[in-house]
Amino acid sequence: MISGTFNPSMILSILPEISILVLGFLVLFFDLFLSKEHHDKLGWITAGGLGVIIIGCLLVIRPNESVLQTFAFGGMIRYDWMGFTFKMLFLFSAAITAMFAMGMEKIGKRGEFYLLMLASTIGMCLMASAADLIMLYLAIETTSIPLYILAGFITQDEKSTEAGFKYLLFGAMTSAILLYGFSLLYGFTGTTQIYKISNIIQSGGIPTELSFGVLILVIVGFAFKISAVPLHFWAPDVYEGAPTPVAGFLSTASKAAGFSVLLRVLLIAFPEILPYWSAFLVAISTLTMTIGNLLALTQKNIKRMLAYSSIAHAGYALIGLGSITYDSFFGMSSVVFYLIAYVITNLAAFGVVAAFGRVSGSDDIAAYAGLSRRSPALALAMLVAFLSLAGMPPFGGFVVKFIVFAAAVQANLIWLAVVGVLNSIIGLYYYLTVLKVVYLYRSEDEEKPLPIPRSYSLALGVLVTGILLIGIVMAPWLNLSIKSVVSLF
Repeated sequence: MISGTFNPSMILSILPEISILVLGFLVLFFDLFLSKEHHDKLGWITAGGLGVIIIGCLLVIRPNESVLQTFAFGGMIRYDWMGFTFKMLFLFSAAITAMFAMGMEKIGKRGEFYLLMLASTIGMCLMASAADLIMLYLAIETTSIPLYILAGFITQDEKSTEAGFKYLLFGAMTSAILLYGFSLLYGFTGTTQIYKISNIIQSGGIPTELSFGVLILVIVGFAFKISAVPLHFWAPDVYEGAPTPVAGFLSTASKAAGFSVLLRVLLIAFPEILPYWSAFLVAISTLTMTIGNLLALTQKNIKRMLAYSSIAHAGYALIGLGSITYDSFFGMSSVVFYLIAYVITNLAAFGVVAAFGRVSGSDDIAAYAGLSRRSPALALAMLVAFLSLAGMPPFGGFVVKFIVFAAAVQANLIWLAVVGVLNSIIGLYYYLTVLKVVYLYRSEDEEKPLPIPRSYSLALGVLVTGILLIGIVMAPWLNLSIKSVVSLF
């Protein structure tokens, strides 16, 4: 029930956001008073603080109707398993990103980097639980503006400043289109609350053609966030120019935030025109995974290759969205399950790239020759991450791709599942090409050990364990995904 009356339990619904804000002030405090040689501790403070928040949230505020209201703050926030699951995913991504950032000299000792990342994380958490268009738009901007700055954080690097500018330019354009779509929704329905909009549309308050036209504008804004075709063109340049930990954060947490909003808005506000938008998303999915994989084949820069790979994986996740039917939660839950595994796997891939790049100074794939001899552990982490991205057993990527393709088959979209399998074969080729360089090619520097900071070792160890855990023990994660989707309604 939506109520404007304040209840102390409402605070629990935004406790993760409040905790992140407190952690931000703590980071700012230590940034002011720590000596310059000890500023590398800021990364540990950020990652450790986020870890404490995750544990606290898991112990104290897991959604329970006897403790928390479904809606809070006059219907602006809806606290449910969907929002909670994604919040934990964002906090985890931010903690891992902080650990990767520590090893980079130009960003790891600057408190403002961690502060901006935490601000963006607050926005993502609000995106996942927003039940009102105004709150949703504010959350999107709170997420995006710090990310624009983080992408161009290394001002001495022309590629970084170019990345920040391009991201800002394209982000502002799509944000304006999204806001226009939101304004039309408000104009036609007279409300900004997503669940009330749903009731008005279902009662026939808006013609079907008009609803779909407005929805196209909304999807354009979210397509940019998830880097889906045709709004994918910013990703390769931004990922290449941005600091590698930031690129990893963009490709995982930011993309998952876009999908979390897309799920809530499409399923709650527009269920009456489900056949229209599901067919539209199927077309986008097909183009996104095909174009992403084909363009990845020709890349010589590993960050650009991972950018196109990220685009392709947005296409795979969209298979689940396009496979949604009125009588089945399977397609919806497959998207959540896919995103959990994808975030962990892609963070590992970018973590390896960050660890190697900080020593070699190069992101060229050819520079990875002999990595297996310089650092067997780092090469093994790359092997696990890339094979998981390719969808090979027994890693998490295989399980989630199987579930997404199964959702397509269940929805009688067998051709879409076939297209997904064929694209996975293309993806396997360029992932194996990189691994061939790592394990089979020789280098003049292969006798020089490649040092890995303690923060990288710990983060990559956690991520590799997570990839294996999802691949081997899938039931708890799938059940969590189903519970998240059911809680939307």
